[in-house]
Amino acid sequence: MKKTGWKKYLLGLVSASALVLAACGSGEEATDSSSTSGGDEAESSTLQISVDQGYVDYVEEIKGAFEEEHGVKIEVTERDMFEQLEALPLDGPSGNAPDIMMSSYDRMGSLGQQGHIAEVTLGNDAQYNETDKAQVTLDGKIYGAPAVIETLVLYYNTDLLEEAPTTFADLEELAKDERFAFDGEEGKNTGFLAKWTDFYFTYGLVSGYGGYIFGEDGTDPTDIGLNNEGAVEAIEYATDWFKNTWPQGMQDVTSSDAFITDQYLNGKVGAFIGGPWQAASLKDAGVNYGVTTIPTLNNGEAYEAFGGGKGWVVSNYSENKDVAQEWLDYVTNTENQNKFYDDTNEVPANQDSRVYATEQDDELTTAVINQYKDAQPMPNIPEMAEVWTGAENMLFDAASGNKTPKESADDSAKLIKESIEQKYTN
Repeated sequence: MKKTGWKKYLLGLVSASALVLAACGSGEEATDSSSTSGGDEAESSTLQISVDQGYVDYVEEIKGAFEEEHGVKIEVTERDMFEQLEALPLDGPSGNAPDIMMSSYDRMGSLGQQGHIAEVTLGNDAQYNETDKAQVTLDGKIYGAPAVIETLVLYYNTDLLEEAPTTFADLEELAKDERFAFDGEEGKNTGFLAKWTDFYFTYGLVSGYGGYIFGEDGTDPTDIGLNNEGAVEAIEYATDWFKNTWPQGMQDVTSSDAFITDQYLNGKVGAFIGGPWQAASLKDAGVNYGVTTIPTLNNGEAYEAFGGGKGWVVSNYSENKDVAQEWLDYVTNTENQNKFYDDTNEVPANQDSRVYATEQDDELTTAVINQYKDAQPMPNIPEMAEVWTGAENMLFDAASGNKTPKESADDSAKLIKESIEQKYTN
């Protein structure tokens, strides 16, 4: 079926008298295969795929079967994902962009709306739930095939804690434990830490108390729910940690991440909220740790962190969109998503592959999958960019005492609203 689809694409172009397949990454002249028909015309075509360094071997290993089935040559280029996406608006029109690349979910909506990535279909539709589909969809259009899911989890020191905390009340008890008293600042404690000056980390707390962004499904830029009663209550709770428990260094937006890591590696932290990407550094440092879901909030609700990840997208400047679509279907099928997990230890988006990953009995994988069930898809409309800027100082202003939690929430919501009106309203 897949081979037939690719041939159909080729024949369609041949009927238009010319087939020009750009060797985008190298800028080499395209191959004209119009002299062939029906049989081996696809053998001269090239599909360019750009991926981060960590995915190069994976693509190289699975591409052979695809090349054989579709009669196409795949060239893999190593490039940072965000660098690649930033370059697409210029590289695409000049013929230097790859046909296929990866994108974080929150970038897909804006890139699609701006015409830089192509609308695609989900060939493995049955393998995705509604949250997965929402991550790659904007205004009813699908702009990518989900590949990886990510969300925040709780790390805890298995040398210091007999069992994982399950509630925020447990975390508050850690803050009373003298083993975690912070030297140099009397009365301060590092038993539990979270980088709450970073809105990416704060949102799970805010959402768990009733705050939200852009309405019920994250698509209404006029509905900013970051200063409602629940959101303010969450900011008040976080502010209490900053003022009465955590050392001054936790208020530093740029260095608090390093502060948390340093304290943990020195055995001064019982538990902290972090991303799955941090497990590798802990492992490399040789420290013991456990990973679990983030404890239940004091109001009985789950910590609803952003659910994000990455997916495969097709350049809208590609002349190989049909076969690129076939690649998206191929690389996200269960067999290849299982291998993706085996090779990278990143949690696959494919539902059957998530089951496979869970069966490998990896604690981090299980924690991410379970936490993702309560995660909120990160809005992928272009206006989301204004949230990062507008909410950047929300917790800092409250934690530092510059503003009350209510003033800080109101000012952030106002700034986001005004920025959206200035940049997105005709």
